[in-house]
Amino acid sequence: MVMERRENQSPQNETARILVEFLEVAITSIVFLKGIYPSGAFERRRYMNAVVQRARHPQLRDYIHSAVSGLLPFIQKGLVERVAVIFFNVDNIPIERFIFKLAVNQSYDSKVEEAALEFSLRSFLIKLPVSETLTKALPRDCRWEITAYFHSLPDASRSKDAEVWIPTDTKQWQTPPVISPIKSMTTEPLCLQLYLEHPSSSEPNS
Repeated sequence: MVMERRENQSPQNETARILVEFLEVAITSIVFLKGIYPSGAFERRRYMNAVVQRARHPQLRDYIHSAVSGLLPFIQKGLVERVAVIFFNVDNIPIERFIFKLAVNQSYDSKVEEAALEFSLRSFLIKLPVSETLTKALPRDCRWEITAYFHSLPDASRSKDAEVWIPTDTKQWQTPPVISPIKSMTTEPLCLQLYLEHPSSSEPNS
């Protein structure tokens, strides 16, 4: 994916554009890593000078692209707190969550050093393939989705984009999950953490 680059973008808009482009690639890599689709559903590409996976199936590729790109205006405004890739078992119970926790500095007013930001984000793409030991094998017939968590809900009456995002019940797990950190970065325009959540051993299975 290559999003349109516009001159004279604000630092927040430029940072959000780079982040959204990165999230699309990173989420595709996670789905590939979990092995819920045949390997032939993906193809190797280079992005940020790293080898990544791109979805070959149009519906899979379009779902990831539309879900992530739809968040762009909300990330620009600093409304999005987390973007999650959630895997569910056949009973529709979440069994694993990859969480991107993000913060775009709304007071940052300098030019975004795109090369430096992309270098930092590239480290996530390098780390992901070797994080497989942190994951558990998924059961058959599982499903997955992309979910965004907002600091505050967008005003749907003023934004048609907000209509596609609805409040999510965050009490799907009644006890605190087991968290496995994967990678984090802190820069002037952007702070980003990626971690994995599993239900604790005391969580009921149904």
